[in-house]
Amino acid sequence: MKYIDLRSDTVTKPSQQMRKAMFEAEVGDDVFKEDPTVNKLEKYAAELLGKEAALFVPSGVMGNQICLNVHTRPADEVICESDSHIFNYESGSPAALSGIQLLPINGTQGVFTPEQVEPFIRPKSAYYMPKTKVIEVENTHNRAGGTIHPIENILALKKLADKYGLKKHLDGARIWNASVETNISVAEYASHFDSISCCLSKGLGAPVGSIIAGDKDFITEAFRVRKSFGGGMRQVGILAAAGLYALENNRKRLKEDHQKARLLAETINKISNLKVDLKSVQTNIVIFETLKLSVDDALLKCKEKGLLLSVGRVGSLRAITHLDISDEDLNKSLKIIEEVFA
Repeated sequence: MKYIDLRSDTVTKPSQQMRKAMFEAEVGDDVFKEDPTVNKLEKYAAELLGKEAALFVPSGVMGNQICLNVHTRPADEVICESDSHIFNYESGSPAALSGIQLLPINGTQGVFTPEQVEPFIRPKSAYYMPKTKVIEVENTHNRAGGTIHPIENILALKKLADKYGLKKHLDGARIWNASVETNISVAEYASHFDSISCCLSKGLGAPVGSIIAGDKDFITEAFRVRKSFGGGMRQVGILAAAGLYALENNRKRLKEDHQKARLLAETINKISNLKVDLKSVQTNIVIFETLKLSVDDALLKCKEKGLLLSVGRVGSLRAITHLDISDEDLNKSLKIIEEVFA
Protein backbone atom coordinates (compact mmCIF):
# COMPACT_ATOMS: atom_id res chain seq x y z
CA MET A 1 0.00 0.00 0.00
CA LYS A 2 1.20 3.50 -0.83
CA TYR A 3 0.79 5.68 2.23
CA ILE A 4 0.06 9.39 2.40
CA ASP A 5 2.50 10.47 5.08
CA LEU A 6 1.42 13.41 7.22
CA ARG A 7 3.42 12.38 10.29
CA SER A 8 5.98 15.14 9.81
CA ASP A 9 7.60 17.43 7.28
CA THR A 10 10.83 15.50 7.96
CA VAL A 11 9.66 12.60 5.78
CA THR A 12 10.21 14.42 2.48
CA LYS A 13 12.38 12.80 -0.20
CA PRO A 14 14.96 14.74 -2.22
CA SER A 15 13.63 15.78 -5.62
CA GLN A 16 15.45 14.79 -8.81
CA GLN A 17 16.83 18.33 -9.09
CA MET A 18 18.10 18.17 -5.50
CA ARG A 19 19.65 14.75 -6.13
CA LYS A 20 21.40 16.16 -9.20
CA ALA A 21 22.84 19.00 -7.10
CA MET A 22 24.05 16.46 -4.55
CA PHE A 23 25.59 14.23 -7.23
CA GLU A 24 27.50 17.13 -8.78
CA ALA A 25 28.60 18.74 -5.50
CA GLU A 26 32.24 19.74 -5.21
CA VAL A 27 33.57 18.41 -1.91
CA GLY A 28 36.53 18.71 0.45
CA ASP A 29 37.32 18.07 4.11
CA ASP A 30 34.97 20.21 6.17
CA VAL A 31 36.86 19.56 9.42
CA PHE A 32 39.67 21.54 7.75
CA LYS A 33 37.02 23.99 6.42
CA GLU A 34 37.98 22.91 2.91
CA ASP A 35 34.61 21.77 1.59
CA PRO A 36 33.63 24.47 -0.95
CA THR A 37 29.95 23.49 -1.00
CA VAL A 38 29.65 23.65 2.78
CA ASN A 39 31.43 27.00 2.78
CA LYS A 40 29.03 28.29 0.14
CA LEU A 41 26.01 27.07 2.11
CA GLU A 42 27.23 28.65 5.34
CA LYS A 43 27.98 31.98 3.64
CA TYR A 44 24.57 32.06 1.94
CA ALA A 45 22.73 31.06 5.12
CA ALA A 46 24.53 33.73 7.14
CA GLU A 47 23.49 36.34 4.58
CA LEU A 48 19.86 35.18 4.67
CA LEU A 49 19.85 35.26 8.48
CA GLY A 50 21.66 38.60 8.72
CA LYS A 51 24.45 37.14 10.85
CA GLU A 52 28.23 37.38 10.59
CA ALA A 53 28.74 33.63 10.25
CA ALA A 54 26.94 30.29 10.13
CA LEU A 55 27.73 26.63 10.71
CA PHE A 56 26.27 23.51 9.06
CA VAL A 57 25.35 20.83 11.62
CA PRO A 58 23.82 17.35 11.25
CA SER A 59 20.55 17.99 13.11
CA GLY A 60 18.29 20.53 14.74
CA VAL A 61 18.88 19.01 18.17
CA MET A 62 22.64 19.36 17.76
CA GLY A 63 22.12 22.93 16.55
CA ASN A 64 20.15 23.92 19.63
CA GLN A 65 22.49 22.11 22.00
CA ILE A 66 25.62 23.67 20.53
CA CYS A 67 24.09 27.12 20.91
CA LEU A 68 23.08 26.52 24.52
CA ASN A 69 26.50 25.08 25.32
CA VAL A 70 28.32 28.12 23.94
CA HIS A 71 26.10 30.53 25.88
CA THR A 72 26.37 28.78 29.26
CA ARG A 73 28.55 27.09 31.84
CA PRO A 74 27.62 24.01 33.91
CA ALA A 75 24.99 24.80 36.59
CA ASP A 76 23.51 27.67 34.56
CA GLU A 77 19.82 27.87 33.71
CA VAL A 78 17.88 28.47 30.50
CA ILE A 79 14.32 29.82 30.53
CA CYS A 80 12.06 28.22 27.92
CA GLU A 81 8.37 27.61 27.24
CA SER A 82 6.99 24.44 28.84
CA ASP A 83 5.99 22.85 25.52
CA SER A 84 9.27 23.78 23.83
CA HIS A 85 11.26 21.32 21.76
CA ILE A 86 14.42 21.67 23.87
CA PHE A 87 12.45 20.70 26.97
CA ASN A 88 10.35 17.86 25.56
CA TYR A 89 12.10 16.36 22.55
CA GLU A 90 15.87 16.62 22.94
CA SER A 91 16.52 13.62 25.21
CA GLY A 92 17.64 15.60 28.24
CA SER A 93 20.63 16.90 26.29
CA PRO A 94 21.00 20.23 28.13
CA ALA A 95 21.79 18.33 31.33
CA ALA A 96 23.72 15.50 29.69
CA LEU A 97 25.88 17.56 27.33
CA SER A 98 26.26 20.93 29.06
CA GLY A 99 25.35 20.40 32.71
CA ILE A 100 22.62 23.03 32.56
CA GLN A 101 19.00 22.98 33.63
CA LEU A 102 15.88 24.29 31.94
CA LEU A 103 13.21 26.36 33.65
CA PRO A 104 9.94 25.86 31.74
CA ILE A 105 7.21 28.52 31.84
CA ASN A 106 3.64 27.82 30.72
CA GLY A 107 2.82 29.96 27.73
CA THR A 108 -0.27 30.40 25.56
CA GLN A 109 0.03 28.73 22.15
CA GLY A 110 3.76 28.45 22.77
CA VAL A 111 4.22 32.10 23.70
CA PHE A 112 5.29 33.43 27.10
CA THR A 113 5.42 37.13 27.95
CA PRO A 114 8.09 39.24 29.65
CA GLU A 115 5.73 39.66 32.58
CA GLN A 116 5.71 35.87 33.01
CA VAL A 117 9.47 35.53 32.59
CA GLU A 118 10.84 38.33 34.76
CA PRO A 119 9.90 36.85 38.17
CA PHE A 120 11.85 33.68 37.27
CA ILE A 121 15.13 35.43 36.48
CA ARG A 122 17.44 34.48 39.34
CA PRO A 123 18.95 37.29 41.43
CA LYS A 124 22.68 37.51 40.81
CA SER A 125 23.33 37.76 44.54
CA ALA A 126 21.70 34.36 45.17
CA TYR A 127 24.83 32.16 45.10
CA TYR A 128 22.70 29.18 46.16
CA MET A 129 20.62 29.34 42.96
CA PRO A 130 21.55 28.50 39.37
CA LYS A 131 22.49 31.47 37.20
CA THR A 132 19.93 32.53 34.60
CA LYS A 133 21.88 32.81 31.34
CA VAL A 134 19.54 32.39 28.36
CA ILE A 135 15.97 33.08 27.29
CA GLU A 136 14.99 30.63 24.55
CA VAL A 137 12.13 31.11 22.07
CA GLU A 138 10.72 28.61 19.55
CA ASN A 139 9.30 29.97 16.30
CA THR A 140 7.25 28.41 14.84
CA HIS A 141 6.20 26.40 17.88
CA ASN A 142 5.93 22.69 17.11
CA ARG A 143 3.87 21.43 20.05
CA ALA A 144 1.52 24.41 19.99
CA GLY A 145 0.58 23.53 16.41
CA GLY A 146 3.02 25.53 14.29
CA THR A 147 2.07 28.83 15.88
CA ILE A 148 4.03 31.98 15.10
CA HIS A 149 5.66 33.94 17.92
CA PRO A 150 4.49 37.58 17.53
CA ILE A 151 7.35 39.92 16.65
CA GLU A 152 6.11 42.45 19.22
CA ASN A 153 6.58 39.91 22.00
CA ILE A 154 10.01 38.96 20.68
CA LEU A 155 11.03 42.62 20.90
CA ALA A 156 9.69 42.81 24.45
CA LEU A 157 11.58 39.66 25.48
CA LYS A 158 14.76 41.06 23.93
CA LYS A 159 14.37 44.24 25.98
CA LEU A 160 13.93 42.15 29.13
CA ALA A 161 16.94 39.97 28.33
CA ASP A 162 19.11 43.01 27.67
CA LYS A 163 18.01 44.54 30.97
CA TYR A 164 19.41 41.53 32.83
CA GLY A 165 22.37 40.83 30.55
CA LEU A 166 20.97 37.52 29.31
CA LYS A 167 21.68 35.74 26.04
CA LYS A 168 18.85 35.08 23.61
CA HIS A 169 18.52 31.92 21.53
CA LEU A 170 15.95 31.24 18.80
CA ASP A 171 14.97 27.67 17.99
CA GLY A 172 13.94 28.56 14.47
CA ALA A 173 13.59 25.01 13.17
CA ARG A 174 10.64 26.25 11.10
CA ILE A 175 11.52 29.97 10.98
CA TRP A 176 11.14 29.76 7.22
CA ASN A 177 7.43 29.00 7.70
CA ALA A 178 7.00 31.96 10.05
CA SER A 179 8.73 34.27 7.59
CA VAL A 180 6.67 33.17 4.59
CA GLU A 181 3.41 33.56 6.49
CA THR A 182 4.15 36.96 8.06
CA ASN A 183 6.37 38.51 5.35
CA ILE A 184 8.86 39.27 8.12
CA SER A 185 12.33 38.29 6.91
CA VAL A 186 14.28 35.58 8.66
CA ALA A 187 17.00 38.19 9.15
CA GLU A 188 14.56 40.41 11.05
CA TYR A 189 13.57 37.55 13.32
CA ALA A 190 17.19 36.49 13.85
CA SER A 191 18.38 40.04 14.56
CA HIS A 192 16.76 39.96 17.99
CA PHE A 193 18.73 36.89 19.12
CA ASP A 194 22.37 36.11 19.80
CA SER A 195 22.01 32.75 18.08
CA ILE A 196 19.58 30.90 15.88
CA SER A 197 19.20 27.27 14.86
CA CYS A 198 17.11 26.48 11.78
CA CYS A 199 16.37 23.25 9.94
CA LEU A 200 16.93 22.43 6.29
CA SER A 201 15.39 18.96 6.63
CA LYS A 202 11.78 19.90 7.43
CA GLY A 203 9.58 21.95 5.10
CA LEU A 204 12.51 22.90 2.87
CA GLY A 205 12.90 19.26 1.87
CA ALA A 206 16.61 18.56 2.37
CA PRO A 207 17.36 15.01 3.59
CA VAL A 208 19.45 16.09 6.59
CA GLY A 209 21.01 19.09 8.28
CA SER A 210 20.51 22.38 10.09
CA ILE A 211 22.19 25.76 10.24
CA ILE A 212 23.22 27.73 13.30
CA ALA A 213 24.23 31.36 13.02
CA GLY A 214 25.58 34.19 15.15
CA ASP A 215 28.59 36.50 15.30
CA LYS A 216 32.05 35.29 14.26
CA ASP A 217 33.28 34.64 17.79
CA PHE A 218 30.16 32.62 18.56
CA ILE A 219 30.55 30.45 15.45
CA THR A 220 34.27 29.94 16.14
CA GLU A 221 33.38 28.46 19.52
CA ALA A 222 30.38 26.59 18.02
CA PHE A 223 32.76 24.94 15.53
CA ARG A 224 34.82 23.61 18.45
CA VAL A 225 31.72 22.39 20.32
CA ARG A 226 30.36 20.71 17.19
CA LYS A 227 33.56 18.66 17.04
CA SER A 228 33.32 17.75 20.73
CA PHE A 229 29.71 16.60 20.22
CA GLY A 230 30.82 14.28 17.39
CA GLY A 231 29.54 16.52 14.63
CA GLY A 232 32.78 17.05 12.72
CA MET A 233 32.04 15.96 9.15
CA ARG A 234 34.39 15.35 6.25
CA GLN A 235 33.28 15.42 2.58
CA VAL A 236 29.83 16.58 3.59
CA GLY A 237 29.32 18.87 0.62
CA ILE A 238 27.08 16.15 -0.80
CA LEU A 239 24.59 16.96 1.98
CA ALA A 240 25.30 20.68 2.02
CA ALA A 241 24.38 20.81 -1.67
CA ALA A 242 20.90 19.58 -0.78
CA GLY A 243 20.57 22.27 1.89
CA LEU A 244 21.78 24.94 -0.52
CA TYR A 245 19.28 23.80 -3.15
CA ALA A 246 16.53 23.84 -0.53
CA LEU A 247 17.29 27.41 0.54
CA GLU A 248 17.51 28.65 -3.03
CA ASN A 249 14.38 26.92 -4.35
CA ASN A 250 11.96 25.76 -1.65
CA ARG A 251 11.33 28.69 0.70
CA LYS A 252 8.58 30.57 -1.13
CA ARG A 253 6.51 27.45 -1.80
CA LEU A 254 6.01 26.86 1.95
CA LYS A 255 2.85 28.97 1.64
CA GLU A 256 1.28 26.07 -0.27
CA ASP A 257 1.79 23.81 2.75
CA HIS A 258 0.06 26.38 4.97
CA GLN A 259 -2.93 26.52 2.64
CA LYS A 260 -3.22 22.73 2.64
CA ALA A 261 -3.01 22.63 6.45
CA ARG A 262 -5.76 25.23 6.69
CA LEU A 263 -8.05 23.22 4.41
CA LEU A 264 -7.31 20.10 6.44
CA ALA A 265 -8.12 21.91 9.70
CA GLU A 266 -11.36 23.34 8.34
CA THR A 267 -12.49 19.86 7.28
CA ILE A 268 -11.61 18.45 10.72
CA ASN A 269 -13.51 21.30 12.35
CA LYS A 270 -16.72 20.15 10.62
CA ILE A 271 -16.51 16.63 12.10
CA SER A 272 -18.31 16.37 15.43
CA ASN A 273 -16.04 13.62 16.75
CA LEU A 274 -12.93 15.77 16.28
CA LYS A 275 -11.80 18.99 17.93
CA VAL A 276 -9.33 21.50 16.54
CA ASP A 277 -8.43 25.05 17.54
CA LEU A 278 -8.43 26.88 14.22
CA LYS A 279 -6.61 29.84 15.78
CA SER A 280 -3.58 27.61 16.32
CA VAL A 281 -3.41 26.55 12.67
CA GLN A 282 -1.09 29.28 11.43
CA THR A 283 1.42 27.40 9.29
CA ASN A 284 1.75 23.72 8.27
CA ILE A 285 0.88 21.85 11.48
CA VAL A 286 -2.59 20.68 12.53
CA ILE A 287 -3.07 19.26 16.03
CA PHE A 288 -6.51 17.89 16.82
CA GLU A 289 -8.27 15.80 19.44
CA THR A 290 -10.29 12.66 18.76
CA LEU A 291 -13.39 12.59 20.95
CA LYS A 292 -14.64 9.10 20.07
CA LEU A 293 -11.69 6.86 19.26
CA SER A 294 -8.53 6.50 21.31
CA VAL A 295 -5.39 7.98 19.78
CA ASP A 296 -3.95 4.50 19.15
CA ASP A 297 -7.14 3.28 17.49
CA ALA A 298 -7.36 6.42 15.38
CA LEU A 299 -3.77 6.05 14.17
CA LEU A 300 -4.37 2.39 13.29
CA LYS A 301 -7.66 2.96 11.44
CA CYS A 302 -6.16 5.80 9.41
CA LYS A 303 -3.10 3.69 8.58
CA GLU A 304 -5.31 0.80 7.42
CA LYS A 305 -6.83 3.19 4.89
CA GLY A 306 -3.45 4.55 3.75
CA LEU A 307 -3.00 7.68 5.88
CA LEU A 308 -0.16 8.12 8.37
CA LEU A 309 -0.63 10.57 11.24
CA SER A 310 1.44 11.06 14.40
CA VAL A 311 0.81 11.87 18.05
CA GLY A 312 0.69 15.53 18.99
CA ARG A 313 0.33 16.65 22.57
CA VAL A 314 -0.96 14.05 25.01
CA GLY A 315 -4.34 12.79 23.79
CA SER A 316 -4.13 14.43 20.38
CA LEU A 317 -3.22 13.66 16.78
CA ARG A 318 -0.92 15.63 14.51
CA ALA A 319 -0.83 16.13 10.75
CA ILE A 320 1.88 18.13 8.99
CA THR A 321 1.70 19.15 5.34
CA HIS A 322 4.85 19.31 3.20
CA LEU A 323 6.16 19.45 -0.35
CA ASP A 324 5.58 15.74 -1.05
CA ILE A 325 1.81 16.11 -0.44
CA SER A 326 -0.03 16.84 -3.67
CA ASP A 327 -3.53 18.21 -4.02
CA GLU A 328 -4.67 14.66 -4.81
CA ASP A 329 -2.97 13.38 -1.65
CA LEU A 330 -4.69 16.05 0.41
CA ASN A 331 -8.11 15.22 -1.03
CA LYS A 332 -7.58 11.52 -0.27
CA SER A 333 -6.50 12.43 3.26
CA LEU A 334 -9.65 14.47 3.81
CA LYS A 335 -11.78 11.57 2.59
CA ILE A 336 -10.02 9.08 4.88
CA ILE A 337 -10.43 11.35 7.90
CA GLU A 338 -14.14 11.75 7.17
CA GLU A 339 -14.54 7.97 6.81
CA VAL A 340 -12.68 7.17 10.03
CA PHE A 341 -14.08 9.86 12.31
CA ALA A 342 -17.49 10.89 10.97
